[in-house]
Amino acid sequence: MKILIADDHAVVRRGLRVMIHEEYPHAQIGEVANAESLLSEIGKEAWTVVICDMNMPGRSGLDALSQLRQLAPHVPVLIMSVYPEEQYAVRVIRAGAAGYLSKDSLDTELPAALRQVMKGKKYISADTAEKLAEAVQSPHDKKAHEMLSDREFDVFKGLAAGKSVSEIAEQLSLGVTTVSTYRSRILQKLSVPNNAALIRYALEHHLFEGS
Repeated sequence: MKILIADDHAVVRRGLRVMIHEEYPHAQIGEVANAESLLSEIGKEAWTVVICDMNMPGRSGLDALSQLRQLAPHVPVLIMSVYPEEQYAVRVIRAGAAGYLSKDSLDTELPAALRQVMKGKKYISADTAEKLAEAVQSPHDKKAHEMLSDREFDVFKGLAAGKSVSEIAEQLSLGVTTVSTYRSRILQKLSVPNNAALIRYALEHHLFEGS
């Protein structure tokens, strides 16, 4: 078994190593600190599972997921995050992840998640399964932020955190003009006039808690 961990915090990677080796003592574990290194590493070995943080410097784990699925379509990817499950689990599953893990409960969730995805199944909580079913049954009842593309959602996170367009452009390795275009689309889709209203929207919908 070969497991690749992508997280920009060394302490998180060490903790995951310990948890994995408790369950799988002979597992080989690789580590990378950002999405670009993850995409570079994925083709070098026959990885069994990838565990990827959603919120890393540069390209987010969610943004890298689509390219990861192209490079290694048969390798299950578990996305982990400090963000609320109810806001993100459905999005990452729809984007092609094999499961969503809350960092607050990794010690209890990770062993079960690994067992599940190595059987070729998805790992989601009962609440997430219900939300996925609701999304399929009521596709027209989505909230405005659920209509954002994954890249728009990354920019939205930056704006909601009070970052400038140039700061977001640097973080996501995009041009300032491109980020400005995304910002305009986001304001239009959320029906808000400016960044202050956008931040209020994020607070009212309990987005990005724990970031």
